[in-house]
Amino acid sequence: MEAFLAYLTLFLTSFAAATLLPAYSEILLGTLVSQNYPLFWLWLWATMGNTLGSVVNGLIGRQVDRFKHKRWFPVSELQLHKARNRFNRYGQWSLLLGWLPIGGDALTLVGGIMRVPWLNFVVLVGIGKGLRYAFVIWVVLTASG
Repeated sequence: MEAFLAYLTLFLTSFAAATLLPAYSEILLGTLVSQNYPLFWLWLWATMGNTLGSVVNGLIGRQVDRFKHKRWFPVSELQLHKARNRFNRYGQWSLLLGWLPIGGDALTLVGGIMRVPWLNFVVLVGIGKGLRYAFVIWVVLTASG
């Protein structure tokens, strides 16, 4: 039961960290790595949660056009145009950088706005997120000797 709760908490924290909510899954992941939980399962649950959180960003992005003309909408038409142009410069491959702490969430949001096919979206974002969590695990293991 303890392991289940640890994995569930990691999944939920990783999910929240991929959305616009303030959450830091790396800290929890590092703590669980140092407590000798199986590394594969930690990596898998963190990657799945974070990738699914990015899918939520993509879903929100797909709805932007419905609301962009509303007075309360927080992004101007010019800002949307600039975001689309930046995204088009590198295309869907930029989703590999969805793991970045600054701008990564915005990339996945713009990926949704640009209607990147879901399979491509999930695979590219998942690869980036998986590599990030593998790196975090490696850093914790290296630091702990």
